[in-house]
Amino acid sequence: MKLQLLLGSLFSQIKVRHWWISILFWIVLVAPAQASVILRVAIERGVNQVKVGSSTTAIVKDGSGRTLGQLPSMSSYYAQAISGGVALDRWRSGLFWIEPTGKGFVYIGDRWYRGRTLVIPTDKGLTAVNWVDIEEYLYSVIGGEMDANWPQEALQAQAIAARTYALYEREKQRSNPIYDVGDTPDRWQIYKGVISESGGIYKAVDATSGQVLTYKNQIILSVFHACSGGHTENVEDVWGNTLPYLRAVQDFDQNISECSWVKTFSSAQISAMIPSVGNVKDMLTEAFSPFGSVKTLKIVGDKGTKVLQGEEVRTALKLKSTRFRVSKGTGGSFVLQGLGYGHALGMSQWGAYNLARRGANHLQILGHYYQGVALTPIRVK
Repeated sequence: MKLQLLLGSLFSQIKVRHWWISILFWIVLVAPAQASVILRVAIERGVNQVKVGSSTTAIVKDGSGRTLGQLPSMSSYYAQAISGGVALDRWRSGLFWIEPTGKGFVYIGDRWYRGRTLVIPTDKGLTAVNWVDIEEYLYSVIGGEMDANWPQEALQAQAIAARTYALYEREKQRSNPIYDVGDTPDRWQIYKGVISESGGIYKAVDATSGQVLTYKNQIILSVFHACSGGHTENVEDVWGNTLPYLRAVQDFDQNISECSWVKTFSSAQISAMIPSVGNVKDMLTEAFSPFGSVKTLKIVGDKGTKVLQGEEVRTALKLKSTRFRVSKGTGGSFVLQGLGYGHALGMSQWGAYNLARRGANHLQILGHYYQGVALTPIRVK
């Protein structure tokens, strides 16, 4: 199934005042990055069909690498799951590669990406995977994770942390034949393709190209979060396991409005999230970390009690953080007043912003939030 992709759709989410800014942006986007490690990013998983295309003429190949034909530029096609494989336009195959010619971009779902596309059948339908150089991947991720106008030292710290995290996940997924990471922030990093790229981000990624954080010669789990509310946490107080480099440190994210929040729940709202307890009668904070985050939260209902621990406290109730206090509101409601945004482990992004504004460089920022680590170049095998 063929659809036309208008060139303007590539810039549909970019707010520009003059046409020449779009042209300049296009020229900047196609600037080549240094070759390094290829990352497999799952963009669509377990779908019946996925829209694909290319900004330039694309070569279509099957699983053996044999060229089947070409897709014209700026046209999209629906790849569809069929018995035994995938249907794409007039072709049927076990899987398809879509490789743009020149310096073209690929289109997957509703966004443009660098690299090439693999469309492959899985147990629950089709999975569309963007195979992309890790440095080009970071051009998008850093723009998704931080404001491109933030201080360059904060952006460089984020680039190293994000590169390290991606390679940690890649190593963890070695037995996965399909992908290394996904594109959502719930488990991975924000990856929206070329729409998140900008000049300041290119500078930060290129300045730190190939640099990762290690502890005793092993790539670390370099997690990060928006803000901790004054102090980060020890990993064992959040996830239960101990890692020597994820230690609690003073943070520098005070006076950030995003890091202060209030959320009110009715009894019915909590019951809907945790139906096993029935009608909620009470919410009790039973244990705290040394720095004030809730480690154990007991929810008492007329049908039972549910005890939430560690990160489950935040995720089960969809809270910004676990650093909060509970009080009773009107009509049997519960008022949670909190600080922080995220799991409070590793680097605080707003903390990095404020440290950079105070004159700290990216290595000082990273050394503060990840204890005892070393900066190491990627060794490509």
